[in-house]
Amino acid sequence: MEKRVAVIGAGSWGTVLANVLAENGHQVHLWARRKELVTEINEHRSNQKYLPDVTIHSNIQASSSLREVVQDKPMVLFVVPSHSMREVALQVEPYLKHEALVVHATKGFEVDTWKRISEVLAEELPRHAERIVALSGPSHAEEVINRCPTTVVVASEHRFAAERAQNYFMNQYFRVYTNSDLVGVEVGGALKNIIALAAGLADGLQFGDNAKAALMTRGLAEIARLGFAMGAQHSTFVGLAGVGDLVVTCTSKHSRNWRAGNMISQGIPLDQVLEKMGMVVEGVRTTQAAYALAARYEVEMPITEQLYAVLFSNKEPAQAVLDLMNRDRTRELGEIAQGW
Repeated sequence: MEKRVAVIGAGSWGTVLANVLAENGHQVHLWARRKELVTEINEHRSNQKYLPDVTIHSNIQASSSLREVVQDKPMVLFVVPSHSMREVALQVEPYLKHEALVVHATKGFEVDTWKRISEVLAEELPRHAERIVALSGPSHAEEVINRCPTTVVVASEHRFAAERAQNYFMNQYFRVYTNSDLVGVEVGGALKNIIALAAGLADGLQFGDNAKAALMTRGLAEIARLGFAMGAQHSTFVGLAGVGDLVVTCTSKHSRNWRAGNMISQGIPLDQVLEKMGMVVEGVRTTQAAYALAARYEVEMPITEQLYAVLFSNKEPAQAVLDLMNRDRTRELGEIAQGW
């Protein structure tokens, strides 16, 4: 395997995945938009804004030139926010090696079109459509950088692409499984952020563990309903990209979506919450996406609907929870009995 790789995006997750690749013996070229961050990484081996007090591996070289980072690399990893993916992919395309593997680790949908990230990449990088892979799973950057045992999944419609990605990332603390259900892995990785926002709200309102368990369980049912309508496999949602990612994002102190929901529960306006976070909170845009997709596919998503009302219609969080509890009676496993 050729040992030179490109990573596009130097936020917390992009920097950490670059570090994983570097520890695996690869020479990593890391693209950062801001030149001051490039200087910080190259001269001080740090990224203090996103990863305080972390030393970045010496095998990582940062640059603000996409040509320099991407050209002649056999594997390119995209870790940019969902709303930037199309623009960045379009800029990368002229420099992308013909047989390059394209991996993304972004959990969300494109704004307005509500397309999955792999769909956006396939449209902008048509020559590489059969070599697109999604990396997802329960994997907080703050733990991976400290080599805490972590398991993720790489998904592609083409087995050889998933297995190539697996070989790049797998090591003794970062275990990587393959999955053929690209739709399910992307849907699960994106929609769990909605439920994490709701969990943060519930915790902020001190509703207790019972409420959180209900949110997570019924939230998973919503994720699976929409995912299946979009063409995903049932089994994916009880795997790493489904229940695994859902658990860690709803319960961890590292979860920015949980923290955002918790702040909103205290009455802080959404725009102020996002400003205070200083990082992208994908669950906010994903709530908009899921609300639109639920209507498109005629799928019932009551938690998503109530969270949408809280975020974008100034509904009181406590009233949203009350309305969820007072919904019409139904069967818990009705979806399964009816073939979902």
